[in-house]
Amino acid sequence: MHPLTPFIVLIERRALQRLLSAVFLTLTLLAALFALHGAQAQGAGAAKIAHDLAQVIAAPTTPRLNWVKDVNGQRQVKMLVVSNSIDPDLTELRTAVLAAGGSVYMRYVSVAALSVMLPAQQVAAIAARSDVQSISPNRLTARTASVLEQATGASNVRTTTRTAPGLDGRGIGIAVLDSGLMWKHQNFLGADGITRIKRAVDFLKAGDATLVGVKDWTPGIDTSASLYPGSKTMATFEYKIANDDKNYTDKYGHGSHVASVAAGRGGYQLPDSSGIAPGADLYDVKVLDANGFGQISDVLAGIDWVIYHAKEYNIRVMNLSLAADSTESYLTDPLSRAVRSAVAAGITVVVAAGNHGKAANGSEHYGTIGSPGNDPSVITVGSANFRGTAQRSDDTVNLFSSRGPTRGAYIDASGVRRPDNLLKPDLVAPGNRVIGALSSDDGGSKMASLVLSHPELSLAAYKSTAVRTMLMNLSGTSIAAPAVAGTVALMLQANPGLTPPLIKAMLQYSAQPIVGANLLQQGAGLLNVDGAVKLARAVRTDLGTAIDRGTIAPGATMLASGATMPTPSSVINGVAVPWSRMIVAGGQQILGGTALFTNYQPIYDPRLVWVDSAARRANVLYWPGTATVPAGTYVRMVIEGPAPNQVLVTAGVTSGTALAGTSSLRGRTGAFIPTATLSNWLASGSGLTLRKGLVLSEGLVLSEGLVLSEGLVLSEGLVLSEGLVLSEGLVLSEGLVLSESGQTEVLAPNDAALLGEP
Repeated sequence: MHPLTPFIVLIERRALQRLLSAVFLTLTLLAALFALHGAQAQGAGAAKIAHDLAQVIAAPTTPRLNWVKDVNGQRQVKMLVVSNSIDPDLTELRTAVLAAGGSVYMRYVSVAALSVMLPAQQVAAIAARSDVQSISPNRLTARTASVLEQATGASNVRTTTRTAPGLDGRGIGIAVLDSGLMWKHQNFLGADGITRIKRAVDFLKAGDATLVGVKDWTPGIDTSASLYPGSKTMATFEYKIANDDKNYTDKYGHGSHVASVAAGRGGYQLPDSSGIAPGADLYDVKVLDANGFGQISDVLAGIDWVIYHAKEYNIRVMNLSLAADSTESYLTDPLSRAVRSAVAAGITVVVAAGNHGKAANGSEHYGTIGSPGNDPSVITVGSANFRGTAQRSDDTVNLFSSRGPTRGAYIDASGVRRPDNLLKPDLVAPGNRVIGALSSDDGGSKMASLVLSHPELSLAAYKSTAVRTMLMNLSGTSIAAPAVAGTVALMLQANPGLTPPLIKAMLQYSAQPIVGANLLQQGAGLLNVDGAVKLARAVRTDLGTAIDRGTIAPGATMLASGATMPTPSSVINGVAVPWSRMIVAGGQQILGGTALFTNYQPIYDPRLVWVDSAARRANVLYWPGTATVPAGTYVRMVIEGPAPNQVLVTAGVTSGTALAGTSSLRGRTGAFIPTATLSNWLASGSGLTLRKGLVLSEGLVLSEGLVLSEGLVLSEGLVLSEGLVLSEGLVLSEGLVLSESGQTEVLAPNDAALLGEP
């Protein structure tokens, strides 16, 4: 084991999972389901069942995994059943699960899905139903692991003037789905000395319904039927998850550090540990336990809570510094579906890319983005090493930072595996030895388990220092993501009319390309807070409302009255910082030009998702209003369907896709082209200016996308396919937890942050 790898338990789980995968390698899905359920059921539902779930169903003995167990001599599996039904209550599907001897724990809002327990031999029968789209196991999720203000350009937007008031994220809610927040830590206090953590909720085991009194692994129950506003079950559920008055803590210590990077207020001592948006409100959504683990069903429940309460609390940003291993396409993966629904509801979702860019032998691994970072609608963030200084000229992409493209896949009607191959990450941010809050286990004197296990993270972990002021260093994409989440809060404070996809475009367009790093390593480049805020201030503040109501036409002016496009460069710490001037759209398209922001582009509608030659549109449905709750407050269901005839991009936008060429790792072209090279070409006027824009109509296949098909064929003859570098969705084997902390750097004592009193 690498001496810097702290998470021994996780590594052991990886080894166990790899062993199981090796044992079951020769078992094919066809043979397994045929033996269990016959050829008819196999043909109807096999393609809907996740590969790791099928392996467990076919296994001669029950594996030791969190989502499978023998109960009374019968193998039971906990799963997420995703439906294509338009019935928000999924009544028929719930009835079928109960009739098959299963239990229904939860029905979700963010995705038309059920958290269920079902006898293994009944899975194929449920999969064969016409109202079932996919079935996934309830896999584990895991944690993904001021100089920061100066290095990112956040200090540029702090200066308060009459015409440009300083920004700190005030009034914007950031939901942090993690291991919890230590509410007593001084980083989370406001200028008035009152905590900025507005709500704390605990979703551990919520997806198993144990919070409402259900005994775990019990067949024949359905607790999902009455979770609606005003119902007794909903009231009980909200009471059970509420953690506001229980001295809420972060027993692991990861969530507190993440939240402090996004919104910590650390000017009370040196070193200054202030985050990007030190005035933002925080919402503590606990989905990981004291060891940094959780279940997908719990994360889905947490996402549901954020969507449900987003308008009530003005939660505009959601940070997910966690991930799960998944071989599924973003189209069916439950976490991807859920975050996509959150985006459709107007929430900007920021996700860590993962820490698997470096293999055990030290080589670079592509195709290692986890779920839900594989979804096209979220902002997927990689990690940059900012060398602990405010200067950006020596910044590099960390080798541990996960590389694209995304490798989740679906099985088409002919039984052929079709990888998504989306360009990710979207950008990178400081994620190496970042100073943030050190949490206590109980809000008092005992350190959180992360620091107890690795005291080298902080020199003074055991000194008689006030716990509420202690600091530590952490590294990883999980620490880079909240820097972007905090930036989003600043952008929304400057312009509340921004939509999630427009925010992503602004972040990419203003990012600074790191010299030498390619599109799959850094996306558009390094986070530039100054540039992103300038773009946010340049456009109309009523844009979100106009898009939602359909009152703005493609190509209509998007600039605010009297505003012009800002100069495409920033000055950070006295040094000129060039913008990338490009975005990634449609999963594989490189677009540029000022028309992206001077004229409305339909891709900025958060309900629209465009990938390659297909577009899908979400419809967000709300519960009816009451005497005390206005209509349109609480989301009831998000329905997603095809959008076959859709204007995507208008005339005047520049396409730079062809400039990149065919993908070659050795030739450094296509997806492997240095971002800075492509950026310079676009800035110099190269690229194709679209005269008619891009319109997706039935039968039209957009062929201009970067060549990332069927394993990413490189020009020198090497095919990176399953089992080589681009493995089944990830470097890890199917079903294994993607630990965002697996490659998190643990610092040497002489590099650790000093603790101290105010």
